Amino acid sequence: MAWHKPNSLTQAMQSLRLTSTLPKPSLQAPRTTLNTLRTRTYATEAESAPAAAAPEINFGSFTQKPARIIPASPSYFSGSPRFTDHVLKLEALQAKHASLPTVATSEAPRMAWFKLPQFRDYVGEPVPMKKYKSLVKILQRLNRIQPDMVPDEVRNTLSAFLRPGNPYAVENVPRTVDENGRARGKGKRKESTAVVQLVEGEGEVLVNGKSLVEAFKRVHDRESALWALRCTQRLDKYNAWIRVRGGGVTGQAEAITLALGRALLLHEPGLKPVLRKAGAITVDARRVERKKPGHVKARKMPTWVKR
Repeated sequence: MAWHKPNSLTQAMQSLRLTSTLPKPSLQAPRTTLNTLRTRTYATEAESAPAAAAPEINFGSFTQKPARIIPASPSYFSGSPRFTDHVLKLEALQAKHASLPTVATSEAPRMAWFKLPQFRDYVGEPVPMKKYKSLVKILQRLNRIQPDMVPDEVRNTLSAFLRPGNPYAVENVPRTVDENGRARGKGKRKESTAVVQLVEGEGEVLVNGKSLVEAFKRVHDRESALWALRCTQRLDKYNAWIRVRGGGVTGQAEAITLALGRALLLHEPGLKPVLRKAGAITVDARRVERKKPGHVKARKMPTWVKR
């Protein structure tokens, strides 16, 4: 039955009766007695072991400094510390000498800076192209300082980024007519290469030991090959011995045009404006576009059939 099991309310009432019958501590007890009861255990411990102050530390007695590894570079924790050090050094130089007068880019001395693979080997880090271009811009800005006012530290810093062997120090020797009166010209177009030996004569032309009509069957190709002499009205003044190889008929004819125009300039340099306007000495760099996978040709796609 329910009354055999006392609930929580009954248990709480019984505990309240028991606590009310216990003797209450006197509120008028002296404060020293209470303090004595509270610190009884601590007092016994203090009497057995009296406390003493620690001796003062003499820092002068330490002969060794604490071992702490300090990075050699302030940008040690960056992705590329050596590259960052070079950039910071160049930026500091640029800010230090920003007040020096500069010259135009075309008037500044030409410098052959490191190429990207060479700079990566020099630094020893995989530097991206975008970051390297930002460094080259700072080098070009420092190189634009007026040459007679460039400080020694700037000159030494720029020389550290130069390629070994200055390619701009080698001057091309201009070609001239040889002792036999022959001018040599070379030209390329697509896969064809032509070499022309031009000498004053009566207008005879040989292509790989054959006449011009035998080498080129079409009239358009014959006129294209001799266009440099035709536009300057020099068809009856020079003889030409031509060696051509590679490519097709059209490519060979246009390669001869460029080679013949260059050889003619050695005989008569004053014809350059006429040849330039006629396009006889202009390099045509167009090439056949490569075929792509999945395409029939370079751009042609297979025919789509719905059904």
